[in-house]
Amino acid sequence: MKLYSKVTLRAAIACIFCMILCCGLDSWSQQIDSVRISWTTRTKRASRIPEIKANIQPYRPFFNNAIGSTFFNAYSITPKPAPQNIGAEKLLTIVKIYPNPVESQLNIVLAIAKDNTPVTIKIMDLLGNEVVTLSNEKLPAGEQTKTFSIPTRMNPGIYFLKVTAGSESQIKRISVL
Repeated sequence: MKLYSKVTLRAAIACIFCMILCCGLDSWSQQIDSVRISWTTRTKRASRIPEIKANIQPYRPFFNNAIGSTFFNAYSITPKPAPQNIGAEKLLTIVKIYPNPVESQLNIVLAIAKDNTPVTIKIMDLLGNEVVTLSNEKLPAGEQTKTFSIPTRMNPGIYFLKVTAGSESQIKRISVL
């Protein structure tokens, strides 16, 4: 009988030791710094919502008390300032650039408002460096169609076509194949 009690006592101790060891592994696997108790309040993190910077008028409700009623949720109507060049029309208008993407030949249709206006047509790279000047001449008023061949030294990619007439300039994107 003594042998039976010794075996069961050893088995019971071994079982308790194994249970403590197996159940305690989860708590032993945690790092010491994984749980922090702090009595100070947490500071708010900066918002990750992007800020939109645009020229948008804020909402301002107006109140109409002429008849004794009030209108909420209506936008206030403020007159927009008139453009300063009311009488002056645009000197340069690029009507069409074709074909785009360009392989060997580029066609530009542009409209000039004044007669004998100096017009410069340049191709620029993405950094704004001038790659080639296609034209530098005085053009008569009206709609003009110009055809240019693309130089073979231009690598395929995205370029900008800058057309300057007098003091006005317009920039359009072209793709060269």
